[in-house]
Amino acid sequence: MLALPTAPNQNRVPDVTLDFWLIKLMAVTMGETAADYLAVNLGLGLTVTSLIMTGVLVIALVAQFAQKRYVPWAYWLAVVLISVVGTLITDNLVDTFGVRLQTTTIAFSVVLAATFAVWYAAERTLSIHTIFTTRREIFYWLAILFTFSLGTAAGDLVAESFDMGYLTTGLLFGGVIALIALAYYLLRLDGILAFWLAYILTRPLGASFGDWLSQPVEYGGLGFGTTFTSLVFLGCIVALVLYMTLRKNADELDEMLLDSD
Repeated sequence: MLALPTAPNQNRVPDVTLDFWLIKLMAVTMGETAADYLAVNLGLGLTVTSLIMTGVLVIALVAQFAQKRYVPWAYWLAVVLISVVGTLITDNLVDTFGVRLQTTTIAFSVVLAATFAVWYAAERTLSIHTIFTTRREIFYWLAILFTFSLGTAAGDLVAESFDMGYLTTGLLFGGVIALIALAYYLLRLDGILAFWLAYILTRPLGASFGDWLSQPVEYGGLGFGTTFTSLVFLGCIVALVLYMTLRKNADELDEMLLDSD
């Protein structure tokens, strides 16, 4: 069996393609419903759920950092788990400690901006196309965590505090993402800025649709429940990761065969 070599400067995160956005959207949707399922449906509570999922996330990130290259199962496992933990951080602040959604939204915006500022000061770039050192990968995953916590707070703020409902909130954030895409393709908006803006906003987009699908009808949802919704999106994620893995292995094998000619 041919071994796949690891290039010294091989990017550790995936290319930004259509399937990237599809699986990312499903991951954030599942992050919302899975957090609710574990804390509420299983009766674990926010504190116990947070401790368990943080421990699992640490293990997943250790596996991800050990790869030194993009490996679909390791990367997307970390994304799904960090989505759950990011949701739980916000939920704990709001439900356990009584912090207002307005406050958490502002606080995570500041923390995320500070993360980007330190990252840029240290590396002179925020590009996800050059995540080939451990320090850059640390900055990357910190930013990802804070985008999830911020997105949860912002989505809940609009849907609940502003009383716009889950579906309307999802459509609102989807519309903003569409405008960002148009600005990128038509008005030459900076690619790095466009990526991170879209990445941040897919969290409240996914969370809103996740709540819309899973929450009871009397709360503005469709009543499918967190169990069914989480399992459906988990199945889709597993199928996409399997597809990505097979495609990536085929591409790498083709490259090796070309190099050997």
